[in-house]
Amino acid sequence: MYRSHNCGELNASHINTEVTLAGWVQKSRDKGFMNWVDLRDRYGITQLIFDEGRTDKTVFEQAKTLGREFVIQVKGTVIEREAKNKNIATGEIEILVTELTILNAALTPPFTIEDETDGGEDIRMKYRYLDIRRNPVKNSLLFRHKVAMEVRKYLSDLDFCEVETPYLIKSTPEGARDFVVPSRMNEGQFYALPQSPQTFKQLLMVGGMDKYFQIVKCFRDEDLRADRQPEFTQIDCEMAFVEQEDILNIFEGLTRHLLKEIKGVEVDKFPRMTYEHAMKTYGNDKPDIRFGMEFGELNEFAQHKEFPVFNAAELVVGIAVPGAGNYTRKEIDALIEWVKRPQVGASGMVYAKCNEDGTFKSSVDKFFDHDDLVNWAKVTGAKPGDMIFLLSGPADKTRAQLSALRMELATRLGLRNPAEFAPLWVVDFPLLEFDEESGRYHAMHHPFTSPKPEDMHLLDSEPGKVRANAYDMVLNGNEIGGGSIRIHDKATQQLMFKYLGFTEDEAKAQFGFLMDAFQFGAPPHGGLAFGLDRLVAILGGQETIRDFIAFPKNNSGRDVMIDAPSAIDAVQLKELHIDLNINK
Repeated sequence: MYRSHNCGELNASHINTEVTLAGWVQKSRDKGFMNWVDLRDRYGITQLIFDEGRTDKTVFEQAKTLGREFVIQVKGTVIEREAKNKNIATGEIEILVTELTILNAALTPPFTIEDETDGGEDIRMKYRYLDIRRNPVKNSLLFRHKVAMEVRKYLSDLDFCEVETPYLIKSTPEGARDFVVPSRMNEGQFYALPQSPQTFKQLLMVGGMDKYFQIVKCFRDEDLRADRQPEFTQIDCEMAFVEQEDILNIFEGLTRHLLKEIKGVEVDKFPRMTYEHAMKTYGNDKPDIRFGMEFGELNEFAQHKEFPVFNAAELVVGIAVPGAGNYTRKEIDALIEWVKRPQVGASGMVYAKCNEDGTFKSSVDKFFDHDDLVNWAKVTGAKPGDMIFLLSGPADKTRAQLSALRMELATRLGLRNPAEFAPLWVVDFPLLEFDEESGRYHAMHHPFTSPKPEDMHLLDSEPGKVRANAYDMVLNGNEIGGGSIRIHDKATQQLMFKYLGFTEDEAKAQFGFLMDAFQFGAPPHGGLAFGLDRLVAILGGQETIRDFIAFPKNNSGRDVMIDAPSAIDAVQLKELHIDLNINK
């Protein structure tokens, strides 16, 4: 065998034990008559010692040839270490080496394999297999494994059954672009990679599986960012004979379980917040409730004065920023420039300082008196020493702009503590949303989401007001999961397709297999999916998901390590009946 122990388990109780270790050379320190080597594997580091007076001469000289990241095997005796290192588990001992075998020499790595490396992100992505040797990445992958195991344990204990669903499926419209796969045996036809196993998990409910889950890869061809990858992993779940409250209770339990087992945090409250309230109070449907700064709508107290910017606006809305009353003019101007960036898109910003003596100083004192500003403070909840920031314009756009400002200020003020966890459910989403470009309604979630029964009568007259039996789990300002009660009868599903603009033939071509299944006794069912990558990153206290994925893509969707995507040769293209016609 290559090793009797790993590099993280030996301690003083093993002194005088003969051992065999294998791993990578972290570093070596040659003092001429003495040579120390740090040997590393996944489990830790053990110090090796080669002593001119005690080590075989051939072995001693061989040790001097070791370079960083050489793979070696050693045999020797565990001895007490003179200069003990309390920072590592093996710091009380070292191995007096008697035999050394170089299993594989190594080139000098392009960056240091240490916690604090000198390698930039691009070079580390190119040599990802080396980056994984570093503790931050290795520990992130082990952390992900721990979370996944706890998920499987929790759901299996509740009698969920893990079922695999296909990766080569039919292309169906689900909101993002599909990745498509040409079929060699079916000329001119294509599979699609699943954006989610949505229809399959519904079919499993028709099949009587009752409680299904799967930790599954999903694929979406969309623009990327720090928390998005073209291939990502979902904790996908579905249940039969359930209502919304059943699902919310089970997955509150899962979230509580993960927070307790992974982070040692007890969470009692899972507030329920309607979509409408979230948008009006926080400007988005995934509010971070670890801090306040709730929106105050100020039309009543800001319009009908002589300030045309507010008078012309659909919405005037503000937030009170705690302790910001001492911001300098330079700091305020910098924030005004921040909201005017294209990414935010505001045309300007109004502010009002709430002085400690109860007076106010605003950027619009010419138009508003003390009583007006008192009302601004009441509506936004501002206290002496705070600052009120106001934006105005079209309602939806302005709320989104103020939401971005709220999150930026919370980050600057240190209010987004990664060790604090504030989950909530957002419920009662709109069933449909109108798309100006296409001139028709689209499903806010997906076409299989059930409308609230009490809102069905609005489908013809006011479709935008129909609420969905849908819900999102939000954690620390991030949507970590979402789902819905599904439509389970053919008539309602056909009606839904009609309102989404599908002709009968289009609906049959795309989803005929599902509607056919509904005719064979489909039970009421519903479910949700958690984004595993994002959930793990939040539990790990990070903003980006990349370090929790073994081999991630970059922002262009490329794997720079294996150089993918890449061209394929003419023979393969011919077999696939594909003729490239690329305009350059």
